[in-house]
Amino acid sequence: MQDILILLIVSFGAGTLGSLLGLGGGFIMVPALTFMSLNPSQIASTSLFAVFSNAVSSTIAYTRQKRIDYLLGVKFAIFAIPGAIIGAYISSFISLPEFKLYFILVLIGTAIYILRKNTLKLRSAQRSHGVMILCYASSFLAGILVSLFGIGGGVIFVPVMVALLGMSVHSSAPTSQFILLISSTVGLFTHVALGHPDYLIAAIIVGGAFAGAQLGAKLSLTIKERVLQILLSIGLFAIAAKFLSDELL
Repeated sequence: MQDILILLIVSFGAGTLGSLLGLGGGFIMVPALTFMSLNPSQIASTSLFAVFSNAVSSTIAYTRQKRIDYLLGVKFAIFAIPGAIIGAYISSFISLPEFKLYFILVLIGTAIYILRKNTLKLRSAQRSHGVMILCYASSFLAGILVSLFGIGGGVIFVPVMVALLGMSVHSSAPTSQFILLISSTVGLFTHVALGHPDYLIAAIIVGGAFAGAQLGAKLSLTIKERVLQILLSIGLFAIAAKFLSDELL
């Protein structure tokens, strides 16, 4: 019962922060699952259940708020889908130490992004062919990360939409969750076909992530994010340091 309660609390927090920041919440769920000594494909696929639940809940909430650019989201998702399939297959071939090492880089990158999120500068919305090619290539890479690590792709989607397409964070985070809904669905089905998920743990964390995402979408309308961003970034750096110390000692 204690483990179940911890998983519910962690998944609720992951859902809330994932929806609030447009990141999907996997960057919190994955470390928790890693400490449970699952293998990389189990970690990624089981976390992806929470990411999927978070994306469904967030998309529902943001649809009601009319904050999603559906056309752009579908275009990004088309390129994220093959990446999600590839990422699920790659997760079968890496060891746990390798997974932790690569995830350290993801955590550090995510922490830096969260700290600098408010400094992203809008560009004029001139969607030239070169800019869109870069956007779609980034979406493909994000799809790989979604399935390989079981995390949201918002750390790529949101900066790309803000810095290259001139969208506000207010609209890019909801659109990121819509893209993640599509790409995580494909990644999840691929992981299931490969027999990766731990369904018992997945069943526990899905409910927490769904409920947390609803809260996160509501808080995104009113909350001042800066203190939350700083605390969350410190936490991610701490997790990265813990992973690194485990591998070096």
